[in-house]
Amino acid sequence: MHVLMLGWEFPPFITGGLGTACYGLTRALDQRGARVTFVLPKAITSDHAAHVDLISPQTAVPHAALAVAGPSAAAGDPPPAAREGFKHVHFIGVRAGFTHPYQVSTAEGAVGQWSEEALHGAGAVAPGRIAGRRMFESAMHEYGGDLIEQVERYAYFCLSATQDLQFDVIHAHDWMTYPAGLWIARATGKPLVIHVHSTEFDRSGEHVNQRVYDIERRGMHGAMRVICVSQLTRNIVIHRYGVPEHHTEVVYNGVEMDRGDAGLSPIRSKDKIVLYFGRITFQKGPEYFIRAAKRVLDVMEDVKFVVAGSGDMARHMIEMAANMGIGHKVLFTGFLRGDDIKRVFSLADLYVMPSISEPFGIAPLEAMSHNVPVIISKSSGVSEVLSHALKVDFWDVEDMANKVIAVLKYPPLQQTLQEHGRFEVRGITWDGAAHRCLDIYGTVVGEMGRTALAGA
Repeated sequence: MHVLMLGWEFPPFITGGLGTACYGLTRALDQRGARVTFVLPKAITSDHAAHVDLISPQTAVPHAALAVAGPSAAAGDPPPAAREGFKHVHFIGVRAGFTHPYQVSTAEGAVGQWSEEALHGAGAVAPGRIAGRRMFESAMHEYGGDLIEQVERYAYFCLSATQDLQFDVIHAHDWMTYPAGLWIARATGKPLVIHVHSTEFDRSGEHVNQRVYDIERRGMHGAMRVICVSQLTRNIVIHRYGVPEHHTEVVYNGVEMDRGDAGLSPIRSKDKIVLYFGRITFQKGPEYFIRAAKRVLDVMEDVKFVVAGSGDMARHMIEMAANMGIGHKVLFTGFLRGDDIKRVFSLADLYVMPSISEPFGIAPLEAMSHNVPVIISKSSGVSEVLSHALKVDFWDVEDMANKVIAVLKYPPLQQTLQEHGRFEVRGITWDGAAHRCLDIYGTVVGEMGRTALAGA
């Protein structure tokens, strides 16, 4: 099976769970013998990914990618692929003028516009009026102002870079890649599978950005299968986007148990450490974390709350802590990656995920793999697969605070969560996710073949 994978980010360029998921799934597919060609919107050099066979504008590229790379690129065969575990994976990085999908915009009104002629010419949508220009409202804080324009540009690049490639199925991750997937599917006749890691309802609540919603809905209805990261997400896809149930599948994310942290000594402190790890955005519920922290500190003095991440609500979070008089007890690390993530988990006594809407939530799995007990929002997909985690309603800060206090004050509870949690998380693997995806690929390829025969 040869999979054309369309993704928005990949290590080392990660802004959240999407990049982690793409890495874990791609690695597991590779280990199962599937061939994967991964198309990225940002060209990166082999200095950043020495463990994979990287094809980008800075390195040797196949003929099909020359249109993307430009005349300065040198054609040639890619270097050997079998490096640090990746055996069947090629990467194509395309030129794009953005960094990641969660950047804060400084140019209001810089929202790009979809080209009706381009969309119809590629056969991506049926003829009709394309949604008119609209300012980002609540989502403007989460997406770069010209992100939709860049999504369209990415689609053009993908179509050009893959025109001479041979593959069996297209797998597009999240809404930023759906137009590219639709265009390539129409041009090649190959089946499209889209992977919903998050929806506009998760990111913006009921105040959705209509243009993003339209892109999501078009992608879901244009795909042969819609992979959802949880039953929670599947319900949204069915009821909010009108996708038939039989076109949806649930494939839970996994976690890669990191043996590299075995020799990492915990950071000892007289203070207990409660960790928030993730983007600081409305969807993640940072306000509720601070409110619960205040209640905990009202009855416990030897506790510090560490916020590891960045986002548009970081300043508001800092101001909340200061106004509540707990600013000296809340530490902000900024965005972390690599070994710094291991260090922050080695420091933590407890991880809290207070998300308002979390399609899945990989961070709790990472915490449990590092022997850190977790408290998670019931409004999360990961709560469907975890038994040895404490669960709360995100809005119930009293309950959240009481559970934090219980874990910190009673070592037997903390130890039980650690031991059972680490054992449980060993069964939630990327290999299991890859196995499910391969089954789905086989199904849609077979359906496409039968459809072609019937029409012959």
